[in-house]
Formats: sequence, structure tokens, C-alpha cells
Amino acid sequence: MALGKATGRTSPAVVVAICFAVAALEGYDIQAFGVAAPKIVAELSLNAGQMGWAASVAMLGLVIGAFIGGWLADRIGRKPVLLVSTTMFGVFSAITALSPSYDALVLARLATGLGFGGAMPNLIAIATEISPPRRRAAAVTTMFCGMPAGGSAVALIAGMAGEALDWRAIFYLGGLLPLLLVPVIFFVLPETRPQHDPAADRRVGFALFGEGRGPASLMLWLVVMLTLAVLYLMLNWLPTLVVEKGLSAADGAMASLSFNLTSIVGALFVGFLVDRVGFRWPLTATYLLLAAGMLALAAAQGRGPILALAGVTGFMVLGAQYALYALAPVLYPPQVRAFGAGSAVAVGRFGSIAGPLVAGQFRQAGLGPGEVFASMTPAVFVAAAAVLGLSFLARPHEED
Repeated sequence: MALGKATGRTSPAVVVAICFAVAALEGYDIQAFGVAAPKIVAELSLNAGQMGWAASVAMLGLVIGAFIGGWLADRIGRKPVLLVSTTMFGVFSAITALSPSYDALVLARLATGLGFGGAMPNLIAIATEISPPRRRAAAVTTMFCGMPAGGSAVALIAGMAGEALDWRAIFYLGGLLPLLLVPVIFFVLPETRPQHDPAADRRVGFALFGEGRGPASLMLWLVVMLTLAVLYLMLNWLPTLVVEKGLSAADGAMASLSFNLTSIVGALFVGFLVDRVGFRWPLTATYLLLAAGMLALAAAQGRGPILALAGVTGFMVLGAQYALYALAPVLYPPQVRAFGAGSAVAVGRFGSIAGPLVAGQFRQAGLGPGEVFASMTPAVFVAAAAVLGLSFLARPHEED
């Protein structure tokens, strides 16, 4: 199959739209936990440490799922793995709503994360493989804009419902919608996997580290991990920290909405720049501006400044993250592309585990909301330096 084209009768635009929908449903569920967290804490009598673990355990599942899903997709195809993964996170999102205790909640979120992990490397590989080289960053960032779009939807629902919000209803809806999408994936989405190379089964380590790719792989993993630590701290803790700054729960939901809506613009804008001038300077500047936004948010008081700065941080952090997802698969040969992308997703997700967990520990230790935001800025500065180093190490792999 010639890459850069969708197979069968399905156009690339339709393929990206389906991937966008899957990403939107992942984003919905992830943001749903952050929005619902204050009521989950109250109903299940969780302390700050338990809330941090409950938020992070889905990311542990995602790590495992990304490795397995990427490995399987290079062997049996993108489509079947995406079908199983979407079904899985739909079912267990609904089961989250039935959780009667902390232990049940943790198990449901772990299984949901396994589904997320299986889906993500396939979404990245599919968007890469149906796109010409000059539009890859735009295709991947457009597809992944589904995640903040889904997050915006749940934040908007929460903002409109206010204190009447039923947190369980959010997860019932988040479970139903992926299951409705499964037939669309089955009947419409084409298979994009290149011809399988059996030798690649025995050389996945070489694919990641051979031919000079080792330093770039390690640097990419570091940048993704630091970025996701910041991102998931914001996704899971932003509403709660806004409330603890003296604003209402509805204001917390609106801060999440601002974060997600502006992140869509940021992802599209950064993807556009990366396709045209490369990733070195756009991403380095994005991380430096993110650090400034985090420090300003830490000091902000009042509804207007907090909502505006939540938007600024969303613009920067998602723009950077999705541009990295566009870069990840082209560093590796096509026969192991999903595994390469899945490895970056999986290793990076240790940051998404650490971010909410660290925030929970900081809060339990008595740090204020502003101090929690400010505590992440050193990680952002390190990410800026690392992405600059990566730009000198990366050697994108192009197909013939």
C-alpha cells in the first residue's frame, strides 16, 4: 500500500474525522474525571492522596496498553486493535460510574486506561500513514484536537449543570458514545498498516535504538514525559485548585473549558508552524511561554485572570504535546511505526502518572494552589532544553 493515501473508498478526511472522534471520546473521559473529582472525593470519602492515585491509575493502564497495542498493531493491523481498544474504554468508562468504593474506582480506571493506551498509537500511526509528509504534523494535531474538544464538551456540561451535576451520569454518557462509534470504525475505517516484515518482530529494540536512533528516542521520551506531567496535573487538578483559590465549582469547570478550547487552537497553530519551519524553534518557544503562563497562573486571583491564564497554558501545552506525537512515528521504519509511537506514548505516560500524583502529595503536604502550579515550571524549562537538543538528534525516517 502506498502511504499517504487512505485505502478503499474512504478519503483521508473521513479517516482523520473518525480518529478525531475516538480521540474526542478519550478526552471526554479523561476530563470527566477531573471535573467530577470534587464530587467523587465527597461521595467516596477520598483523601487527597487517594484522589491522586485514582487519577493516575488510568495512566498506568495507558502505559501498558500503549506498549501492547502498538506491538499488536504492527502485526495484526491498526483497525482490529483500535476496535478492541475503543470497546474496552467505553465499557469501563461506564463501569466507573458504578464504582461503590475507592478500590472499585481504581480497578475501573485502570481498565479504562488499558483501552486508552491501545487506541493512541494506532490513531497516531493511522493519521501519519494517510498523510503526505508535508501535512503530517497538521493531520496528527488535527486528529488529536479531538481530545480537548471532548474535554471541552464535558467541562461545558459541568458548567451548565453547576452544583446539580451527577458525576455518575457523565461516565454513563462517556461509556455509551464509544460503543456507538465501534460500528463506524468497523465498517468505514480502512486498514493502513504497511506490508508486515516478520524480521521486525525480532528487532523492535533495534528499531528504537539502532541506526543512531537511540539518543533521539531517549530525548523524545523525556520531553513527552515532562509535558504529560504538566498536562495531566492541569486536566485532573485544575477545577479543584481553582475552587481552592476561592472560586465556585462552576468557575472550576469554566477554567477547564478555557484550557481545552484554547488548546485546540494551540495544537492547530503549532502543527501548522512545525510543518513549515520544523519543530526546533516553534516548540522551544512554546515551552518557554508555557513556563511563563504557569507562573502567572500561580499568582493569579479573580475569575477573569484565572480563566484567561488557564487558556494560555492549554494553548501551549497541547500545542507542544501534539506536535511531539506528529514527530514520534516518523523517527521509526514503517513496519514498526505503531510500536515506536506506542513506546513514546507509553514511556511518556509515566509523566501523566506522576503529575496528578505529585499534585496530590503537594496538597496533602499543605501547599496552596498557586504553589502547586509553580512547582511544575522547572519541569517545563527542562523540557524546553530537551526539545532543543532533540531537534539536533532527530533523523526522520521517510518512506520511498
